[in-house]
Amino acid sequence: MQAPRPRLLLSAALLFLLCTTLASPFIGPREIGLRVTLAALSAFDPGDGAHLLVREQRLPRAFLALVVGAALGAAGALMQTLTRNPLADPGLLGISAGATLAIVCQIAVFGHVEVTAALWAGIAGAALGGAAVFGLGGLARGHDPVRLVLAGAALSIVLLTLTRVITVNAEAAIFDQFRHWAVGSLQGRGWAVLGPTAAIGAAGVCAALALARPLDALALGKEFGQSLGADPRRIWFAAAAVIVVLAGAATAAAGPISFVGLAAPHLARPIAGPAHRPLLLASMLTGAALVAFADLAGRVIGAPGQIDLGIMAGLIGGGIFIALARRLRMGAR
Repeated sequence: MQAPRPRLLLSAALLFLLCTTLASPFIGPREIGLRVTLAALSAFDPGDGAHLLVREQRLPRAFLALVVGAALGAAGALMQTLTRNPLADPGLLGISAGATLAIVCQIAVFGHVEVTAALWAGIAGAALGGAAVFGLGGLARGHDPVRLVLAGAALSIVLLTLTRVITVNAEAAIFDQFRHWAVGSLQGRGWAVLGPTAAIGAAGVCAALALARPLDALALGKEFGQSLGADPRRIWFAAAAVIVVLAGAATAAAGPISFVGLAAPHLARPIAGPAHRPLLLASMLTGAALVAFADLAGRVIGAPGQIDLGIMAGLIGGGIFIALARRLRMGAR
């Protein structure tokens, strides 16, 4: 059977993303009519509770799903290039574990924590976790993908163990607050979270795109890349820092979201091919579509409540990854 053309796949992915994003403000645990939702978007009345819910919660949530998904998709593509491992995920760098421990410590010390305060604590924790992995991975002694992954896996185990120790010994109210963040969710994230997350994510995406050409040169081989003027160590360090920025911002905003950073680049490769600039853009597109759909599906399936994004992303992303693995295995026969 002939494989679908890249342009057809790209058009399908864009249409899918557009449909899920447009539908997002209209669906939620509280039933709000179509006319009221349209009025909230076109003629906002700050005294109307339904209008406030649509404008201050559902609309930024739809945009935040795009930002988180795009950041995880780009981080996943860079991570798989950096480690030369198609099964690599941004969480391998200790980013998710660092963000989780930082937020747990913040909740344990201060009790109730606002979402925006947790965002900055998560970003700081992700950055410290990534920096510790680089140090343990011996970045100063040269770039070794295997050593980096082992350092990331080991540190993640330690950080998550510390998180469990704090959580188990914490009061029930603290444990309950942490539980809602640890599952991975966009519920309650408004414009105050969207603004800094989008700004950090945009900076990370620009830096990732700037690295596309040097990464293409290094993909031809270390010696050939150096003959074209690429510095492997500098590029490797810059790519690792960009992964920390992208995955750290996404994790701090939404909590740990599994499988998106892993599955999005695999969905993007049939659209974009091996070149890094189109691959990064396509990974952002597929990552955003995955997160937007998972968030929307959680509200539809879980109605009148909702299923958290982290659970839905794991179920959908895992299913997609199994289908891709089966397809590759059948293609290899």
